[in-house]
Amino acid sequence: MSRINTTFTALKTQGRKALIPFVTAGYPYADVTPELMHAMVAGGADVIELGVPFSDPSADGPVIQKAGDKALAFGIGLVQILAMVREFRQTDRTTPVVLMGYANPVERYDQKHATPGVASPFVKDAAAAGVDGVLIVDYPPEECEAFAADLRAHSMDLIFLLAPTSTDARMAQVARVASGYVYYVSLKGVTGSGALDVGAVEAMLPRIRQHINVPVGVGFGIRDAATARTISRVADAVVIGSKIIQLLESQPRDQVAATAQNFLQEIRTALDS
Repeated sequence: MSRINTTFTALKTQGRKALIPFVTAGYPYADVTPELMHAMVAGGADVIELGVPFSDPSADGPVIQKAGDKALAFGIGLVQILAMVREFRQTDRTTPVVLMGYANPVERYDQKHATPGVASPFVKDAAAAGVDGVLIVDYPPEECEAFAADLRAHSMDLIFLLAPTSTDARMAQVARVASGYVYYVSLKGVTGSGALDVGAVEAMLPRIRQHINVPVGVGFGIRDAATARTISRVADAVVIGSKIIQLLESQPRDQVAATAQNFLQEIRTALDS
């Protein structure tokens, strides 16, 4: 059983919902990420999503695009991100870590680190570093069954996005290969865009659960404790990204971790109330 499954099972037993913050690795300072990850756990995070910066992030709005650009300028790529996870794992062996990004960096990593007899050096190295799941925005389920199997063989989960436009057929395809949890994108748009329609989310989740037998997290558009609490009544997890990135943007280096921790404590309190 993966760390993600263990975490969701424990939360269900406790009658609690998962809090999943997203931050771009290497932002807002190149060396701050492991410290930031620990602070988010202290603030109540159950799973951490680390964004892999990429030059053409089709699903991301301007806030996360800007964060990715800054991280890229610092020279942050998968090699550095796996080192960050290894550092985090020195003192935290339980909190699941998910890498969220795009196909290009993963496939480029495999090209550069090609090893005879190893299907995917990225999968091997990510597992060794302590990664628990991977969400590749532009990997459709019908094209990555071998990748999903390789991840499962290394006790990692492949997580997929679902959208308001997802058909029943698409949900069934995702259900065949998804594990860990699925991430329901609550808006028709990019990260950080628009106002979240809670009623539409409440109507969509029962339909998703007709096809999906793993937990369902909801993200895109959740920016405060009140909305997080409302969404948690119907979802298994709440994902927050753009708001955290915005809060960290103007912080001095020594305030980054505390800023994230304090914000997440507010969300955690709301989810548990």
